[in-house]
Amino acid sequence: MSEFSQTSQSSTPGSAAGSTPGALLELAVRVAREAADTARRMRAEAIGDVQTKSTATDVVTAADRAVERQVVEALRAARPGDGVLGEEYGSSAAPEPGAVRWILDPIDGTVNYLYGIPQYAVSLAAELDGEVIAGVVVNAATGDEWTATRGGGAWRGERRLHGSAPTGLDQSLVATGFSYDARRRAHQGRVVAGLITQVRDIRRFGAAALDLCAVAEGTLDGYYEKGLNPWDWAAGALVATEAGVVVSGLNGAAPGPEMLVAAPPAICGPLLTALEDLDASGGP
Repeated sequence: MSEFSQTSQSSTPGSAAGSTPGALLELAVRVAREAADTARRMRAEAIGDVQTKSTATDVVTAADRAVERQVVEALRAARPGDGVLGEEYGSSAAPEPGAVRWILDPIDGTVNYLYGIPQYAVSLAAELDGEVIAGVVVNAATGDEWTATRGGGAWRGERRLHGSAPTGLDQSLVATGFSYDARRRAHQGRVVAGLITQVRDIRRFGAAALDLCAVAEGTLDGYYEKGLNPWDWAAGALVATEAGVVVSGLNGAAPGPEMLVAAPPAICGPLLTALEDLDASGGP
């Protein structure tokens, strides 16, 4: 039985009991499921209202904004003292000590969403004093759901996740992602060209949160990407970590915008070394 199922309870918003990982996960799951429903319903409308963010290939839709507004309003109604860091509207201001901050990606995998590729997700995590303690990732296209609480394990439904058990880097299936900036993409292409001869194969699915959940459940052996924002990986990284996956940066750094790597302990060292040798965190 999942941590969410074990700890579901009604708590007064903002109370000590209401800020436990289980109570925060209960709220996150409810809000994320409702947001995923909205994303699915809006897709036909959203593809007619495409705008651009950093480049013409980085699309943002009406659904991104509507889903984020919905989540922010639901969280503030349930817990008015909490902060929200979101891709579209949430404030980046640091919360007060002891306050919960929610980290939200309303639709992770916007290009997949635009094209109807069923690989896009609502990602929602609860952070307390700088540490993510609860998170949920919902594939809005399929309804598949991954959850985790700090110290409570990672789950897909009622199945506890433990990552894969690869025998070596050369037998590992590794995913990555690419920037929308052409100069950075060129460097990332060179890194892939150097890595692909050292692994079983490379995959690129286009949604960081879902990639991290795939590593957590063992359908991928590893994942790395440069240029991620906190909302891209906060919930997914907790799911991976609680599944026993190592989540790290390069050269001893913590995961962050310069690089995030996720892999089981058996191949994490070799994958980190390969990426460091290829200067994966370098370039533009």
